[in-house]
Amino acid sequence: MTKLELQPVSSPLRKSFAISRGAKTSAETIQVRLKRDGKEGVGECVPYGRYGETIDSVAQQIETLRSALADGMDRLALQDALPPGAARCAVDCAFWDLEAKLSGKPAWELAGLPEPQPLATAVTISLAPPEEMANAAAETTGPILKLKLGGAQDIERVKAVHDARPDAKLILDANEGLDAGLFPGIVRSAAELGVVMIEQPFPAGEDGYLLKRPPEVAICADESMHTSKDIQDLARLYDVVNIKLDKTGGLTEALAAAREAKAAGLGVLVGCMVAGSISMAPAVLLGMLADAVDLDGPLWLAHDVEHGLKYEGGNVFPPSPQLWG
Repeated sequence: MTKLELQPVSSPLRKSFAISRGAKTSAETIQVRLKRDGKEGVGECVPYGRYGETIDSVAQQIETLRSALADGMDRLALQDALPPGAARCAVDCAFWDLEAKLSGKPAWELAGLPEPQPLATAVTISLAPPEEMANAAAETTGPILKLKLGGAQDIERVKAVHDARPDAKLILDANEGLDAGLFPGIVRSAAELGVVMIEQPFPAGEDGYLLKRPPEVAICADESMHTSKDIQDLARLYDVVNIKLDKTGGLTEALAAAREAKAAGLGVLVGCMVAGSISMAPAVLLGMLADAVDLDGPLWLAHDVEHGLKYEGGNVFPPSPQLWG
C-alpha cells in the first residue's frame, strides 16, 4: 500500500523572471510524497499555463491516483494512468525516490545511468532592456548564459551581453516569439556574437520554416518537444531537443526521450521550469545523457529546500541522498 500526500508550494523569487509571454515573481509548484514500508519518496512539478495547467487542475489529476496507489499501483502502471505533464511528473519522480530508498540503491543506478558528476549549467538572463541584461550577465558566473528574447531590441540585447561577457557561450531562448522574416538575419548576427544555440524561435506547430533553417547556429525544440513520440518529426526540423521532466511526465519518459533523441542523431539539452532543488534533482541525473543542461531553477529562488543542490562556478552538483534519489 502506497500512501499519497500532496502540497502546493509557493516560493518567492529573488527577482522577477521575465520571458516573451510575461513575468513571474514566485515559483508555484506541487510537491508529492509517496510513503510505503516506512520509507518516503518525494517529487515536485510545475503546473504550466502554456499547456493549460493550473495548481488546481494538476492537484485534481494527482488525487485521482489515490485509490490506485493504495491498491499497489507502481511507476510503470502510472505511465498509462496519467498523460504526460506536470501531474505525472511529480508522482513519477516520487516513485523513483521511493524505489531508491526501498532498494538501498541510488536512483541513477536503478535508471541505468552513469554515476552523476558535476555539470556545467546554463544560467538564465531574464528578458529586460539591453543594458540591464548586460549588467546581469556581468554579475553571473559560469561559462554558459541563456538569454530570454522577445522584441525589437533582441540583437541589441545579444550584443550587450556579448560585450559584457565575451568569454561566455550564449543560448538564445525566444519562447516562440521571433519573426520568421527576420530570422535568417538574427541567426547570422547571433553567430558572430558567441551564440551556439537558439531555442524555439517560432510557435509550436508553426515550425515548418525550419526545414530551411540557417546553418550557422544549432536550433533547439522546446515548446514543440514533449515526449519520445515527438522525436522523429522534430529530427527533420531541429538540431537539438530540450527535454523537461514537467513536459515528459517524469524521469521515466524523459529517459526514453533522451535515448530516442540520441538514436535519431539529435543533440539533447536537459532543461527545467523555474523551481527548486526537488524538481531539479532527477533532471541532474538525466543530464548524464545530455550534451548540455539548463538547470538553474533553484538559483532564482529566495529560499531553496534543505539539502538543496550545490551550485559553484557555473556547475550544478549531483543531489545528495538527503535531498533525492
